Amino acid sequence: MSRKQSVAVSFEFFPPADEAMEKTLWESIRYLEPLNPRFVSVTYGADGSTRERTHNVVSRVQKETQLNCVPHLTCIGASRGEVLDIARMYWDQGIRHIVALRGDAPAGVEKYEPRADGFAYASDLVAGLKTVGDFEISVAAYPEKHPEASSAEFDLDVLKRKIDAGADRAITQFFYDTDLFLRFRDACAAKGIDKPIVPGILPITRFPQVTRFAKRCGASIPSWLEHRFDGLENNPETRKLISASVAIDQVHQLQKHGVDQFHFYTLNRSELTYAICHALGVRPKDAKAANE
Repeated sequence: MSRKQSVAVSFEFFPPADEAMEKTLWESIRYLEPLNPRFVSVTYGADGSTRERTHNVVSRVQKETQLNCVPHLTCIGASRGEVLDIARMYWDQGIRHIVALRGDAPAGVEKYEPRADGFAYASDLVAGLKTVGDFEISVAAYPEKHPEASSAEFDLDVLKRKIDAGADRAITQFFYDTDLFLRFRDACAAKGIDKPIVPGILPITRFPQVTRFAKRCGASIPSWLEHRFDGLENNPETRKLISASVAIDQVHQLQKHGVDQFHFYTLNRSELTYAICHALGVRPKDAKAANE
């Protein structure tokens, strides 16, 4: 007897910088496509630095797959007019969903300063996008507070402004402590944020890389997780097994608390994300039909 799929997933990719990375990206997209994700998103570099490569990936996904491709769009490093021109281009291309972000400041810039002729913050960008078309809009959320936020309460106010401006959901920064997410979800509800808060899941391929990411974005690494990966630097097969175990346990714990949407930061890799989705009951459509 088959179990009805009740979980929605989405996958994030980043534009490749060279031919080898492009090959890996497209192998991953093809491998994950049969899972029928709600959407796949494509990131945008700091200061719009990957603008052309992001556009190229989005266009190719649209042309060559059945996937709903969602570009990231940031407001750093561009005027309001430039950003809205990109949004109009996407609208004309048939894209109806955008991930709207303020974006990271360029390397070497210590403090973010909005451009006088640009959108200052993501909430301004969300409102601006709505003047172009009735986009579905996803925004970012931070269970452990954005690194630049003065307090958790201030960070919640920022998220509320993005939702009030017209955002349809918030996708969180990655985390490994499930209780952190659940407390954050409760705090959002208490603040009057009534849109879905979708957990961002980062499967661990290389632990040192994840610790660097965490330091940059203000995420914490629990001591039990460090212990799990201790001594596995030269043991990739065991690392992969531990990574799958950690992530599958995380999504099952979240499921028990009513979470039915998950966004995976794939890092352009597919094996771990596919395995976690399988454990969630997200299977290729043909395989699902065969079991019914």
